[in-house]
Amino acid sequence: MDEFLAYILQFGSLNQQQLNLIAGKATPLSLRKDAYLLEAGQIPRQVGFVLEGVIRICYYNNHGDEITRNFIDEHHLATDLRALEYGLTSTEYLQAVTDCQLLVFAKRDWEELAHTIAGWNDIMNRITAQHLREKLVRISPMVAQDATTRYLEFLANYPRLANRIPLAYLASFLGITQSSLSRIRKQLR
Repeated sequence: MDEFLAYILQFGSLNQQQLNLIAGKATPLSLRKDAYLLEAGQIPRQVGFVLEGVIRICYYNNHGDEITRNFIDEHHLATDLRALEYGLTSTEYLQAVTDCQLLVFAKRDWEELAHTIAGWNDIMNRITAQHLREKLVRISPMVAQDATTRYLEFLANYPRLANRIPLAYLASFLGITQSSLSRIRKQLR
């Protein structure tokens, strides 16, 4: 719980009573490798915070190909915020790439925090803005780079992830085939 409280305190100030309220709403959750925190077609009912492990966000394109869109590692929120906020069905899967330890908040508890804690929505807006900045840093350069450069950039920017995720997921994220990624890795040795 301390990790989550330290995380949100980066984005705003809260008093001890508010921190205690937040702590009382969290539930630990163990998610085994390959299990889903959220599946496409479901309405999100919880917000997760990753304490340990890696979760991937993926979907199926109109050709039926599985596409990895992003990875969520330690000290990041894990949910489909848009679908959660508006009560929509998710179009993506949140799947554990490794065994994961999370703190989860039921949707009703998350909403209660928003209604009870002054400034909660501002903190969540700052977290969302930070997440979007991280996402842009991760994805924007990939559009104009060749596959080798994308892979090298991924290794440089996310060294903690590289050895924790299967090559198939990394290749999908980089927009290349697994055999291309294997060739690139072999050339770089």
